[in-house]
This record gives sequence, C-alpha cells and structure tokens, in this order.
Amino acid sequence: MLLRGVFEGQATGFYVDVGAHHPQRFSNTHYFYLSGWRGINIDAMPGSMGPFQQLRPRDINLEIGVSESAGMLTYYAFNDSALNGFSKEVADRITASGQHQLQFTKPVPTRPLSEILDEYLPVNQTIDFLTIDVEGLDDAVLRSNNWEKYRPRVILAESLHITHTSGTQFLKSLGYREICSSLRTQFFCREDFATRRSWL
Repeated sequence: MLLRGVFEGQATGFYVDVGAHHPQRFSNTHYFYLSGWRGINIDAMPGSMGPFQQLRPRDINLEIGVSESAGMLTYYAFNDSALNGFSKEVADRITASGQHQLQFTKPVPTRPLSEILDEYLPVNQTIDFLTIDVEGLDDAVLRSNNWEKYRPRVILAESLHITHTSGTQFLKSLGYREICSSLRTQFFCREDFATRRSWL
C-alpha cells in the first residue's frame, strides 16, 4: 500500500520481483498485477513458477536463482517456503531456532540480475520498481545488476537482511535515497524520480 501511494495515478507499469515466492502470499506485486501492471517474477524454488503461470499469465515467470556471478549455489528449502534461500548462515539460524524444519538442500543454477534482464526485459521497458526478498543475499542481488543500464525508479529490499553499511550505502552511491520503511521492508527512490513526486 505504500507503493500504491508512490505510484498513485499510474494505471500501468512494470515490476521485477526477485524472490517472488508466491503470486499472492506475501507478494509486493500482486496488487499491481490485479491493477493492470505486469512484470518479471524470479524465484529459485523448484516448482515455484507453476502457480505463477496459472495465476499471473501476463507476467514473465522465471525459475532461477540470482547471484553476483553465474554458477550453482546450494538452495535451502524449509517447511515454510517463505524462508527458503541460498544463505547457509540464515538457514543455520532458522534451523537453530527450532521453529521450522529444513526439508531439503539442492544445487540450483544462478545468474546475475543483469544477465536475466538482458534476456527477458522487454525492449525499452522502464522498471517502475524492483523488489528483493532472498533471505540474506539481498546485497548480492543488488550488486549483480548493471546500474548503468537498469535503474528502477523504486527499490524494495527486506530490512532484515540488507545492511546499512553495504546495501544502503551502495544504493545511495547510485543516486537513490531511502524514503520510508515498513516492519520488514526498506524503500529506496531514484533521486530524479523522487524530485518529481509531490509526496517528497
């Protein structure tokens, strides 16, 4: 709903959702899809794109991991798939809490965000917002983008895992400012877009 305020009056747009998880549950893009927007959903969970293909057919739905370089990473899957990810540190912390159980691990192919956008982003398409929720590797996803070529107007990152000493300062150096935060999410806006909005 914070994003709805940012893009108030904009009937259509385009999003990129890294760590999309589910087309409805915990989704930052579901509302916008229902409003006529479309975008790219990316998630590494095996089988995750089945529900997206069914419920979000206008979107580009990709089952792949995102990392700073192409390769294979170990994917940790829990009994609550919202906790899944590539970070062993986060997986160990979740397991140690005793609240959730690790179901399986699996090698999963990964690619930099820049390569994925090179291949799948429609020509001349503006990215209105990029949302990232990858359980501990948010900073790595940010650094895997080509910031000279792809500059989303707004970026959402999970505040549990983006660090002020790296991710926040990294975005600031690229011409973004933090505009607000919710319980779990930090919102960053590109400076030139922010200056055109009446709410800043």
